[in-house]
Amino acid sequence: MESDKEILEKVYEKGAVWTEPEPPKELIELIDNKDNSKKIKPCKALDVGCGEGFYSIYLAKKGFEVTGIDISENAINLAKQNAIKHEIKINFIALDVADLSKINNKFDFVFEWALLHHIIPEQRQEYVKNIKRILNKGGKYLSICFNSQNPDFGAKGETLRIIPEGSAMPAGTKLYYSSFEEIKQLFEPYFKIIESKLIQITTGNKPHIVNYFFMENL
Repeated sequence: MESDKEILEKVYEKGAVWTEPEPPKELIELIDNKDNSKKIKPCKALDVGCGEGFYSIYLAKKGFEVTGIDISENAINLAKQNAIKHEIKINFIALDVADLSKINNKFDFVFEWALLHHIIPEQRQEYVKNIKRILNKGGKYLSICFNSQNPDFGAKGETLRIIPEGSAMPAGTKLYYSSFEEIKQLFEPYFKIIESKLIQITTGNKPHIVNYFFMENL
């Protein structure tokens, strides 16, 4: 069976079905928010699971100093090409989130869109500890992941879902859906939760129910 990395490398040979060139409104609202307790001002930012780099490019154009990481080298190559097209400077690195301990830099904003459901639940606590380590005190963290009530693949309520043949996403991909309470319990020991809720997003031309958590590192 192919590894997740091997599957994603094939996906990004031509570009992924879930790639959205326009930034999500949830990110835009944080950058342009009039409420200073929620507003993210230009700072050092890390885009975890950056894919083809379009959200990183949005942040960079807003004045952020951005680093983007992704497990797929093909995705990083596409991201670098897209940054060149937009005449913007971004530090893109091919890196598995399991290797976050290799990052020695500190950031003021960590942005993670539709990534956590790719991480095995047993490995999430170590991942979150690494996010806390690289996030400055007072730094903000936004996490979006699939909620278990999402009816994808006819498996509403189920945690582990393996993408079947004939789907837009690559067959064999493993996704770990989580309840709102499960994600809350994951984050609470490490961050102050500023806002948390269930929202609906559209990715890959398909609606999804997701857990939204916006947090601060104390």
